[in-house]
Amino acid sequence: MEEGALHFSEWDTGKRRMRYMFLCSPNSFKLGHGQQAEENMIPVFLGADVVAHTSVRTENHPKLHAKFSKKGLAAKLNFSSDFKFEKLRLAGAVNSLWFYSIQGVFRVAFDLYSREEQLAVIESLQAIVWDEYLTGPFGLIAQYSLLKEHEVEKMFTLKAGPLPSADVKNIIFFVRPKLELMDIIAENIKREDKGRFPHRDFHILFVPHRSLLCEQRLKDLGVLGSFDHREEYRLNLIPFDGDLLSMESENAFKECYLENDQTTLYHAAKGLITLQALYGTIPQIFGKGECARHVANMMIRMKRELSGSQNQITPVFDTLLLLDRNVDMLTPLATQLSYEGLIDEVYGIQNSHVKLPPEKFAPKKQGEGGKDLPTEAKKLLLNSAEELYAEIRDKNFNAVGSVLSKKAKIISAAFEGRHNAKTVGEIKQFVSQLPHMQAERTSLANHTSIAELIKDITTSEAFFDNLTVEQEFMSGFDTDKVNTYIEDCIAKKDPLIKILRLVCLQSVCNMGLKPKVLDFYKKEILQTYGYEHILTLHNLEKAGLLKPQTSSRNNYPTIRKTLRLWMDDVNEQNPNDISYVYSGYAPLSVRLAQVLVRPGWRSIEEVLKILPGPQFEERQSLPAGLVKKRQQGENKVMLVFFLGGVTFAEIAALRFLSQLEDGGTEYIIATTKLINGTTWIKSLMEKLEPPPF
Repeated sequence: MEEGALHFSEWDTGKRRMRYMFLCSPNSFKLGHGQQAEENMIPVFLGADVVAHTSVRTENHPKLHAKFSKKGLAAKLNFSSDFKFEKLRLAGAVNSLWFYSIQGVFRVAFDLYSREEQLAVIESLQAIVWDEYLTGPFGLIAQYSLLKEHEVEKMFTLKAGPLPSADVKNIIFFVRPKLELMDIIAENIKREDKGRFPHRDFHILFVPHRSLLCEQRLKDLGVLGSFDHREEYRLNLIPFDGDLLSMESENAFKECYLENDQTTLYHAAKGLITLQALYGTIPQIFGKGECARHVANMMIRMKRELSGSQNQITPVFDTLLLLDRNVDMLTPLATQLSYEGLIDEVYGIQNSHVKLPPEKFAPKKQGEGGKDLPTEAKKLLLNSAEELYAEIRDKNFNAVGSVLSKKAKIISAAFEGRHNAKTVGEIKQFVSQLPHMQAERTSLANHTSIAELIKDITTSEAFFDNLTVEQEFMSGFDTDKVNTYIEDCIAKKDPLIKILRLVCLQSVCNMGLKPKVLDFYKKEILQTYGYEHILTLHNLEKAGLLKPQTSSRNNYPTIRKTLRLWMDDVNEQNPNDISYVYSGYAPLSVRLAQVLVRPGWRSIEEVLKILPGPQFEERQSLPAGLVKKRQQGENKVMLVFFLGGVTFAEIAALRFLSQLEDGGTEYIIATTKLINGTTWIKSLMEKLEPPPF
C-alpha cells in the first residue's frame, strides 16, 4: 500500500466488487470503512468499477460516463492533488474520478450487466417485497439460501397495510404489471412511518415488462414520485427441467384468445430471440395457428432489427415448431394418466413443487397408533434430479407399481450388503455409498406414499365413471346428444369444474354441440350453480371450447382416423405409441409434431386445413460455416413451443418420442404456462359479483 494513500470501502454484490465513499457536502467526503452512513451522507460508487467487465470497451468508458452524467446518474469529482487513492493511477495533472449514485449503478446494471449480475445487485440492496405469484418462478432460479448469501435478510410478501418493520434504506417491489397490485403498493407507501424512516428509497421492478397503465395508476394514487427507479426485469423463459422451459404467464390463453392481447406473444418472441443468441439461429420454423404466426412474424422482425450482428454460434436446434393451444383443445380437457400428470390433476404441481396430505408421510412408530399426526402439508420438489422420479414420471400410472416394487427389492438387497462387508476396505466402500442409498430409500418411501394416495382416487367408482365418459367422447361415441352421466352429475351438484370439463370435451369431440343440446346444458348449469356463471359460459363459447355446431358435418372422426388419435390396443406397461399417456388417446398436438418429423405435414394437408389457424413454414439463413453436418446416428433437435399452455401428459409423450431408438429426433419443450384441464378452465372462469348494496 502506498504511504498515505486513501483506501475505499468495497461493496460486494457477490458477482462484483465496487469501491465507494460517502459525500457529506459539495466539498467533503468520508471513506466509511464499514461504518453506517449518517442521514446526510450519500454513497457514491467508483465509475471504473461500475462499468468494468461489460460489453463497453475501456476506451469508450469516458463517453459512457458522460452519457449517464447527462441523466444525473454520474458525476466527475475533482480532488486536491494532495490526495492519493490506493490502486488508482490518475492520468494528467487533474486529480478527478467518475462516481455513480446508487440509482446510476441500478441503471447501468439493467443496461449492461448479465441477468445473474442484475439479480446480485438487486439482492445486495437488502429488502425485497415480492408479488406472491413470482416467488415460485424466481425460486427456480434464485433460491432463498442464495439470496441470504447476498445479504438479503429481509424479504416480504406484498400485502395490504403498512410494510413490515425493516431497518433498511432501500425497498424493492418485485411485481407483475397488474393494476390491483399497484393499489396495494400505494397503500404500503402511504402508510410508511416517515418519522422512523425519513430517507427510505423505493424501487419497483415489473416482471416481465413495464406498464404505462400501472405507472399511471401509481401517479393517480399520488405515489409515482416516491420511486427512485421504475424498471423491468425481462424474465421470459424459466428452466423447469433439462428439457422444459416455461414463461409461467398465468393468463396467456385468456389474453390471446379472449382479450386479443398479444403481450405474452411479444415476450415469447423475445424469449426465442434470447434462446437463439445463446444456442444459435434455428434454421427451420414450422407453425400452426394465429398466435404461432404472430410469434414467428415478431421474432423474424426482431432478428432483422438486430442486423449487422450475425450470430456466429453453431445451432443446437434444427427446427422450431410453434403450436397454438386452440389447434388442440381436446388434450388438456382429458384426464392425464401419466404419473406426473395424475399428481398434477389431483394435487396440482406448482413451480416443480407439490403439497400433499401429511398423514401418509408421518414416521410410523410402534405402539403410538395415530396420535400426533402432522397437520402441515408435505411439500416435495419434483424434477429429474431425483433418479426414481425421472424414471417413473412419464410412465402410465398403471406401470408405476411394478417399478416401485422392483426398486424396493434392489434397495433392500443393497442394505443387506452390509452383512457381507468383512474387510476394512469393504466396510469403507459400504459407508461411502450409504448417503446415496438412504436418499434412494427416502425417495422410494415418498413415491410409494404418493402412489397410494393416487391409487385411492383412481380405483374409486367416481373416477372410473368419469374416465369412461371421457374415453367414449374421444373415441367418437354418443357425442351428439345430452349425456346422461353429465346430467346426473349436475343433478348431484358435482364440482362445476368437472361439469365444464366434460361438456367442453363433448363439444370439442363433436366440433360443437347441436343448439338444443347446448341450450339444455347451459340452462341446467345456470339453474343449478347460479346465474353468476353466465360470463364463464360466454368466455368458454368465445374461446371455442363450448360452441354451437355451425355445420351439419362433424369433422372430428376424420381428424381422429387420419392422425390415429384413438388406439384400442394400448400397452401401458411397455408402450409402443404416445397414446399410453391417456390410455388410448394420442395427444393431437404431439401427433402433429411426430408427423412433422416423419413423413412430413404434406401427408396430412386435409386435416391441417380443418384445424383452426394458418399453417406456415419459414427458413432462417445461416452463414456457410455454421450449417451443421450430422454424424451418423446423431439425433436432430426440435424445440416445440406451445402457445397457450401444455400438460404434463403431452410433455411425457414428447419425451417418449425422444427416447425411441429409431426416432431420430430429440424434443425440447417450451410453453407460456404449464396447465391441466382444471387450471385451464379456471383461467377462463369469471364470477359476477353481487352489487355492493
